[in-house]
Amino acid sequence: MQSFRTELENPVVEKDIIDLEKKIRAFREGKIHDEKFRSLRLARGIYGQRQPGVQMVRIKLPFGKVTFKQLLRIADISDKYASSNLHLTTRQDIQIHYVSLDRTPQLWAELDQDDITIREACGNTVRNVTASPAAGIDPSEPFDVSPYAQATFEYFLRNPICQEMGRKFKIAFSSSEADTAFSYVNDIGLIPKINSAGQRGFKVVVGGGLGAQPILAYPVEDFLHEDELIPYIEAIIRVFDRYGERTNRNKARLKYLIQKIGIDEVLALAKAERKALKVKSYKINRDAVALPEIPDEKKFTGVEITNPFRYEQWLATNVFEQKQKGFYGVYVKVTVGDISSDDARKLVATLEPLAADEIRVTQNQGLLLKYIRKEALPALYNGLTALNLSSPGFDSIADVTTCPGTDTCNLGISNSMTLARVLENLIYNEYEELVYNKDIKIKISGCMNSCGQHGLAHIGFHGGSLKAGAKVLPSVQVLLGGGTVGDGTGRAAERVIKVPAKRATDVLRKILDDYQANSAEEETFHAYYDRNGKDYFYQLLKPLADLTTLTDDEFVDWGHQETYATAIGVGECAGVIIDLVATLLYESDEKFGWANEAFADGRWADAIYHAYNTFISSAKALLLDKNINVSTQSGVIKEFDNSYVNTGEIALDGSSFNDLVLKINKHDPSEEFAVAYLKQAGEFLNTVKAKREELVQQ
Repeated sequence: MQSFRTELENPVVEKDIIDLEKKIRAFREGKIHDEKFRSLRLARGIYGQRQPGVQMVRIKLPFGKVTFKQLLRIADISDKYASSNLHLTTRQDIQIHYVSLDRTPQLWAELDQDDITIREACGNTVRNVTASPAAGIDPSEPFDVSPYAQATFEYFLRNPICQEMGRKFKIAFSSSEADTAFSYVNDIGLIPKINSAGQRGFKVVVGGGLGAQPILAYPVEDFLHEDELIPYIEAIIRVFDRYGERTNRNKARLKYLIQKIGIDEVLALAKAERKALKVKSYKINRDAVALPEIPDEKKFTGVEITNPFRYEQWLATNVFEQKQKGFYGVYVKVTVGDISSDDARKLVATLEPLAADEIRVTQNQGLLLKYIRKEALPALYNGLTALNLSSPGFDSIADVTTCPGTDTCNLGISNSMTLARVLENLIYNEYEELVYNKDIKIKISGCMNSCGQHGLAHIGFHGGSLKAGAKVLPSVQVLLGGGTVGDGTGRAAERVIKVPAKRATDVLRKILDDYQANSAEEETFHAYYDRNGKDYFYQLLKPLADLTTLTDDEFVDWGHQETYATAIGVGECAGVIIDLVATLLYESDEKFGWANEAFADGRWADAIYHAYNTFISSAKALLLDKNINVSTQSGVIKEFDNSYVNTGEIALDGSSFNDLVLKINKHDPSEEFAVAYLKQAGEFLNTVKAKREELVQQ
């Protein structure tokens, strides 16, 4: 551990990494329960793979921003610790695979040397804050949302209010009403607005999410002033933390809390939290995201384009003029989001004389390059072509989004990566004219959880299985009609039919042939789908669902040679809650220690929230002694009163547990209140320990 102390300049990160190393050692020694350790490592970006004994490490890149130096660092890390591959995700992260758990602390330490983190990239936390990749150069944007996304990332990283929620929480900033960050499928989605007084603010939508049951976000604010952004988000998260489900992970998202108690009640509860907030107004530093270094202007001579037609396609589909006149943004289509570490280095070498020192990872697993001068475009195209990164049709029907599926994911039911490649090749070879079509999006997930965004696809597929007699074969569920409408509004794709996976190519052909033959002139895919209706497409595709015509090949999944067999592991999209009394009391001690550390640092609000969690964790421990397992923090508070205070087993100086704990949202987070609240939390913890000891002795 000495190497971390000498290499790291940030003492907070150093402490995080030392703590991770200690937790791994304790886990290896059997001192931490397996499920508890899972939640610990997930909150540090370490995710179990389908393959036993190795981990996927998710690298958190706020709004997808990565510099040349950082990309080179990640490439080196992948060579040293992983499989020499970088996987771009739909939430603008980079993932590396096949990492040994014991090497993750050193890996993190080396990433931090270039200000890259894995903290809270997975688990029951605020996940990577996403934004439109073109933010800052988008000709349609009212203003650049990048500094606001950066401020949100910084404010909630390591924030006590969102370290152990019932499930993950997702926030997205779109750069304009085009809504290219998909605000409507996030827990909080934000779209920039300027009001009549010239002030900056955001339209706010709340409670969206994909998964097995897509729910579109509710519009709640037409204009939220920029200074209210951070407090507003914090209040919503506090409500989710206290009232959100914690036992049934399938219902542990904000969208289900809204279903349960209603959007008006969620907003009312959030309003009641405002007194307790660390800040009532938060001024965003608009200069927090500096302008990237732009290469000097130079002349380019002797640049020959060997395939002028392909170059023109690329210019038409992958290149746009920025709002900064004279400069161009260039999208790079990265097939299935995979780029080797060697190609990442060659890409940086290609870009250094041609583009600004800032790359953005896009939501469809590509890259955006910035500040390229027009005369540099031919040289850039040739450089990208040498790396097989100049395919035209970015964000078109030929640009298929996919999750890793059965390649590495525990939850994958059928292959998605090979299928994506097959469908892209089909478009290029049979429907090349459609590479210009950005109206239709194809998205694939290896299971129903929508990591590949199939729930918002015009044409979506998710993995599954079918039974044919005594045998099982891989299948895809076909979904149609989803996608972005704009300004916070979207459409969830409808399930139409399930067919053998090997027939996905025939599904795509049938849909595209029908669309080309029967759509009206200039008719969008959404209008075409709505005009015909779901049953029309069910009947169109029904012959492909006929299992009496199966061939041997259809029992083998895409990209495989062996006969298909379902093998689903335990999903790790969020931490698993462990209701063990001893573990909970251990956690209570740890949380109270954090409360005192925060108090000593003068962080009154953080100290108060750690003390609040001490109350909850201690009470839950005693409830478990009576076999009472409550699924929300608000339920713990209510049930503790019913089972211990009202029965006289525990006296709280004439106060109810509810009144004691919920002082948190009745007071400003001052030093005076922090002193009193921490004192009460410590006394309650000691009372619980004494009661627990008494019960053990009986």
